[in-house]
Amino acid sequence: MASIRRTLSPYHDRQYQNGANSPFSPSHHKLFTSGKYTSSLLAVNLRRKAWRKSLYRCLVFFALGLLLGMTPFGHVTTDIENRDVFFEIKPPHVNVQLDSDNRSDRMSKRDEILLDAVSLGVDFRNEINTVESYRYDFEPRKQLIVITPTYNRAMQAYFLNRLAQVLRLVQPPLLWIVVEENAASYETAELLRKTGVMYRQLVSQKNSSSVKDRGVHQRNLALEHIERHRLDGIVYFADDDNIYTMDLFDSLREISRFGTWPVAMLAQSKNKAIIEGPVCNGSQVIGWHTNEKSKRLRRFHVDMSGFAFNSTILWDPKRWQRPFSNSIRQLDTVKEGFQETTFIEQVVEDESQMEGTPPSCSRILNWHLHLDAHNLPYPRGWLLPRNLEVVLPVE
Repeated sequence: MASIRRTLSPYHDRQYQNGANSPFSPSHHKLFTSGKYTSSLLAVNLRRKAWRKSLYRCLVFFALGLLLGMTPFGHVTTDIENRDVFFEIKPPHVNVQLDSDNRSDRMSKRDEILLDAVSLGVDFRNEINTVESYRYDFEPRKQLIVITPTYNRAMQAYFLNRLAQVLRLVQPPLLWIVVEENAASYETAELLRKTGVMYRQLVSQKNSSSVKDRGVHQRNLALEHIERHRLDGIVYFADDDNIYTMDLFDSLREISRFGTWPVAMLAQSKNKAIIEGPVCNGSQVIGWHTNEKSKRLRRFHVDMSGFAFNSTILWDPKRWQRPFSNSIRQLDTVKEGFQETTFIEQVVEDESQMEGTPPSCSRILNWHLHLDAHNLPYPRGWLLPRNLEVVLPVE
């Protein structure tokens, strides 16, 4: 009788419940039958992991190289630095050899042209000369703050345009403060926008009809604006009906505290020209030009357009050691012709704190001609309602 010995199963030590996870379960049967599929999945996963590792390594080495490339390890100096480089291209030298005996040889040898090589060289000039040519004493230009009071009249557009064309030629920085009375007009704003000059348009609401110098309140408003905003520069009162030279604005930037110069002007009778302003010895003021007996009582004989001062005097009295800290303004209660001297008395104490410009006050830099026509009608909108139509016969 044959005996059958049953060998122990390799899974005898595992417990299976309801055939779950049994090697003979349907799930294990599927896995055994799909061995090729599982092996292909494992190969794909291994490839993905290999690509990921290589990609991560590339990113790490790229970041490391980028950091090393941006890190400064030293200072690189070159010989070309701070030198003038001159590139010289020599023209080609043409050497043509012709035989005068045979014409056919001439035609063939005309094509035989020997060209020298084009040489490109770098010529280093003398470093000492180039270093001396550089300027290390450059200083920024002072800002000019030009104050212009204006009001509606027949010649207003002409005067403002003329002054704007002068200010356009002045080297920046320059700030033009235009002050109107009662209300801002559209025509003035449009004109200022087209000038190309940096400007600020202000409006004075105070009534100036009772004041002989109607620009007093307008100038005071501009001074208040400068003091409130602490604008730094040289303040100059430029009325729109005066005539100015370019040298005047160049000399304004040389003023440290208070500068003055002579002004040519027409007398009230308009039949003679007079000079009003300082008499100078170099840059020191030693006297005054005056021609009218009624104005000899003034302390300083200066026209409103004949002086300029540092704007910090208005808002920084400690810098200039002013004895009082009251606001500096023009007075509307004084007689006509005394606004200048009463204002200057608030800025300086005497002639020792003044600077005469140009040297020895030997040149006239601006003119006050009193050419404004007060009796002309003011056209609304600065435009005549009807244009003149003139027909000229053609000969």
